[in-house]
Amino acid sequence: MAVEITDTNYSELVDGSEKVVMIDFWAEWCGPCKLVGPIVDELYSEYEGRAVIGKVNVDNNPEISAKFGIRNIPTIIFVKNGEVVDKSVGAVPKNVLTEKLDAILV
Repeated sequence: MAVEITDTNYSELVDGSEKVVMIDFWAEWCGPCKLVGPIVDELYSEYEGRAVIGKVNVDNNPEISAKFGIRNIPTIIFVKNGEVVDKSVGAVPKNVLTEKLDAILV
């Protein structure tokens, strides 16, 4: 299961990370988010030790959502060294996310 990133632990988990961080912005009521959620959980297992894979519930964590200007969900951002290096908006297949992660991890 992906790491839950909140307004409270964001700085520790993302800003303090030496690894690439993939963050899935989602909400309970979002249909497409329910399609992407299980994929994100699979990636958590597959990239364990190489990247931090987390989720942000936009309804419960407005500060992080505002920081990244999240307007549509699901939105997945990729952070490396504190900077957003890639982004995906909408429901996408797993291979799109793995290709992005692999490109950043090189």
